[in-house]
Amino acid sequence: MRSSVNVASRWPEPLAVKVPQIAVLFWVIKVLTTAMGEAASDYLVSVNIALAGVVGATGFGVAMWWQFRTRRYAAWTYWFAVAMVAVFGTMAADGLHVELGLPYAVTTIGYATVLAVVFVLWRRTEGTLSIHSITTRRRETFYWLTVLATFALGTAVGDLTATTFKLGYFASGVLFAVVIMVPAIGWWALGFNPVFAFWFAYVITRPLGASFADWFAKPHSVGRGLGIGGGPVTLVSALAIAGLVAYAAAQDRSRAGSHTRAAHAAPARSERATRIPIGDPAALEERP
Repeated sequence: MRSSVNVASRWPEPLAVKVPQIAVLFWVIKVLTTAMGEAASDYLVSVNIALAGVVGATGFGVAMWWQFRTRRYAAWTYWFAVAMVAVFGTMAADGLHVELGLPYAVTTIGYATVLAVVFVLWRRTEGTLSIHSITTRRRETFYWLTVLATFALGTAVGDLTATTFKLGYFASGVLFAVVIMVPAIGWWALGFNPVFAFWFAYVITRPLGASFADWFAKPHSVGRGLGIGGGPVTLVSALAIAGLVAYAAAQDRSRAGSHTRAAHAAPARSERATRIPIGDPAALEERP
């Protein structure tokens, strides 16, 4: 009994859905986090591979702890978690290729299999893959496992097209920009299942953002990049993310304030309603 109380106090059940509204701003920030994660991972590895591992694992752990401790969606908490998953997921995908020598085709198939398994387990356990149902710790756990798998898969796919298929990073970015229109148009005009369309697009955002980040950061000898460097790309994308998240957080506070004012106004309307004489048809018709 005591252990269950301790677990509940450390990992409290959510009070509401813990993901943001899915609008244009969501997708813009998501693509930027993929770019930042790719550039930051490559930059840290270039400085010191051991340092990169410590920073990536520590950042991921802190972000998940903070996210699971929060009982409602909070813009800064959520997007910090996504950013740290981007860095850690990139390291995980690159590690299998660089350290173990596995081809990108193999890692792509491997991470696609992992993602499929997570989806199957999530669906069988919870009966839905909708992000609008993230209202329990277990569903939130499945959600973040899925997010991590999509980042690792997207990293492997982007490197596969850019290097193995010899497209280069810019051409790969253009390719994924076209591919991501498939779920967008399919949902809007062709009646695609919204859950399928969302996760399709979510997976593609990773190679889309990472390909353009690599194009800016990598030297021309590697994927025909521009050679700006991972550090500057990380800094610029991180500043852009911070600005957009600050804007999203301000919007959330504005909406919360509107809801609070509406809630305070409701009792006054209720009191006026109770003063209407019972059985007076004319009075009932006048009531708003």
